[in-house]
Amino acid sequence: QDAEVVRTRDPQRLAQCDVVVDVGGEYDPERHRYDHHQRSFAQSMRSLRPDKPWTTKLSSAGLVYCHFGSQILAGLLGQPEDGPVVKVLYDKLYENFVQEIDAIDNGIAQAEGEPRYALTTTLSARVGHLNPRWNDPNQDTEVE
Repeated sequence: QDAEVVRTRDPQRLAQCDVVVDVGGEYDPERHRYDHHQRSFAQSMRSLRPDKPWTTKLSSAGLVYCHFGSQILAGLLGQPEDGPVVKVLYDKLYENFVQEIDAIDNGIAQAEGEPRYALTTTLSARVGHLNPRWNDPNQDTEVE
């Protein structure tokens, strides 16, 4: 709740962070490192939670949801984490929201072949417009 959010790719700064998401090049939940950009990364919800059916490669958002989604939902709802309400909502939220983020972030097409239309208003697209381009020499997100 009172965490300081830091946007950086500086390895020395990342080493000082308690939790690192979407940068740093490592997935290590024991150390709270949740990046999916390694060539060897192939985790899905099913590979991390065999009771779940989804095989879409996880993004960093999906990794965080996989590890903390039930706990967060339980806290927000005042329900037990292993209760039926949290279980149903966890699955529905993944299937109908987070999985889309995972797929788009990993370049997984919604359909085989040529798309019939462009998706320009997804959550991922909107957030992406706020980020500096990957090759922009100025990566300061606070600059207007």
